Amino acid sequence: QVQLVESGGDSVQAGGALRLSCAASGNPYSTYCMGWFRRAPGKEREGVARIDNYGGTTYADSVAGRFTISRDNAKHLLYLQMNSVKPEDTAMYYCAAEDVEYGDTWYMGCRFGYWGQGTQVTVSS
Repeated sequence: QVQLVESGGDSVQAGGALRLSCAASGNPYSTYCMGWFRRAPGKEREGVARIDNYGGTTYADSVAGRFTISRDNAKHLLYLQMNSVKPEDTAMYYCAAEDVEYGDTWYMGCRFGYWGQGTQVTVSS
């Protein structure tokens, strides 16, 4: 089992920046692929970025060049640095961890199955 707790969501003006954090506990954190997903009102959940256990990263086209995903394996933390945010980035953001046996969501080569409760990001124009 892996437990995930997000923090850092806030209301911010367009063009501003925000950093989301995710604290992980449970099974060995460093072996997992980790990711950020989001769900905007009235839309399906979508992948934002993911980082593998070697530090390799991939991003959705909509955030590439603006967002940066990173991890601190020693502290069991995952981050999402959000720069130049836009109103369309408004959503509930979820931290996710890989579950190689029972994960129900494939994204960028990783099978995600553990989810946090989410943290709200609101971007005003």
